[in-house]
Amino acid sequence: MFTVSTIVALVTPGPDMLFVLGCGMRGGARAGLLATVGVITGDALYIAAAAAGLAALLTAFPVVFTALRIAGAAYLVYLGVQMIRNRKSSQADDPVASGMSGRRAFLNGVVSSMANPQTFAFMVAFLPQFVDPTAGPVWLQFAILGGVLIVLEFLADGTVGVLAGRIGGWLRGREAVRRRMDAATGSVFVGLGVTLAAER
Repeated sequence: MFTVSTIVALVTPGPDMLFVLGCGMRGGARAGLLATVGVITGDALYIAAAAAGLAALLTAFPVVFTALRIAGAAYLVYLGVQMIRNRKSSQADDPVASGMSGRRAFLNGVVSSMANPQTFAFMVAFLPQFVDPTAGPVWLQFAILGGVLIVLEFLADGTVGVLAGRIGGWLRGREAVRRRMDAATGSVFVGLGVTLAAER
């Protein structure tokens, strides 16, 4: 469930993917890949922060774990509803300036990830849904889940970076397809949130 849910989240065009897309279009495949590395570096720092802060808390106070799981499930439902409601909004903002070098793409990727508070909120809401305090060290579960997320994100966003020209033209030229994708993905998030809230 974690892998499927992560893939669904990653294949949905969002700020990180659009950033990588813009870097690839302006700086080539190398810039697209380095932008991806920058983004996942920022995400890894967020995962480490979430694991370090939440691991001790969830182990010491199981009630907090339950509350966090329910709050996280509610947040996933909220994300899904917002995605469905805003599916007609334009997402074609230009994320980067022209002439993107590989080094600049990497640094901007880190900044782009760390400057987005929704990234940390998503990590805090998403990862604990799949952590079981009785199954072993919580920090190790965070590390494993975070590692899987990072690998999948590199594969997804890295592919977009390399194929930026083709994929960028496809996404921008087919607005109706993007809207249907947002509606379908939003429905998946709502269903996931409801399912996770009802479990255990």
